[in-house]
Amino acid sequence: MSFVSLQEQLRRELRKRIDAGQLTGMELARRTGFTQAHISNFINRKRGLKLSALDRMVKAVGLTLYDLLNPRELAQYAETPPGAEAEYADVPLVEGRIAAGSEVIVNEEVKEVLKFRRTFLNRIRGELASLPAAAGAAGRKNWTRFVLIKVDQKEGMSMWPRLNPGSTLLVDRHYNSLVPYRKNDRNMYAVRRADGCTVKYVEVADQVLILRPHNSDYPVEAIPIQEGQTYADLIVGRVAHIAVET
Repeated sequence: MSFVSLQEQLRRELRKRIDAGQLTGMELARRTGFTQAHISNFINRKRGLKLSALDRMVKAVGLTLYDLLNPRELAQYAETPPGAEAEYADVPLVEGRIAAGSEVIVNEEVKEVLKFRRTFLNRIRGELASLPAAAGAAGRKNWTRFVLIKVDQKEGMSMWPRLNPGSTLLVDRHYNSLVPYRKNDRNMYAVRRADGCTVKYVEVADQVLILRPHNSDYPVEAIPIQEGQTYADLIVGRVAHIAVET
């Protein structure tokens, strides 16, 4: 595949997302640092991109150059049989504020990458909240789904013994519903708080999100749900897996 073909494939992908309402030229300009005119000229084939700009563009929408390649053409040059690397998926480890605030995780926000078996990730059931459009359920589908965060001393002890300080949590950001994942078991959530996130059990009373620790030595917290928000806007995602350092 030629460099021109890569750009054309990127144009098609961007156009598809814009037409579906999943992306806007303004949002793409914000993520890349390009002007809206620059974005528009590229999408409408009035200009091309330098290699560095192409790389910046694909990262901004959560793609890699490999995503733009023709799989059959790529397989011809592969040193390993096609599918050998597909057994594992890369999941980014990020700060809590990134998990809570970045819809698409880009390379600059990643502290480390851990590999998970795709079969394991595919078994995890998502559950988006069935709420009015303010909850952004349709938009949430376009977020980077799985992220990893580490809990600090205070967060870990507030959920002890389910969590330990330093635990690494796999957060499913496509699960912001209060529906129990397993019958008679409480979901544990990463929740937006200030400029980061906390990990707690969650309840809703009137227009207040109630955060309950597992450890009774720690206080119950309450976060007001602002006008125009729903509880689902405050939930970053369900804790789907816990890894404890020993």
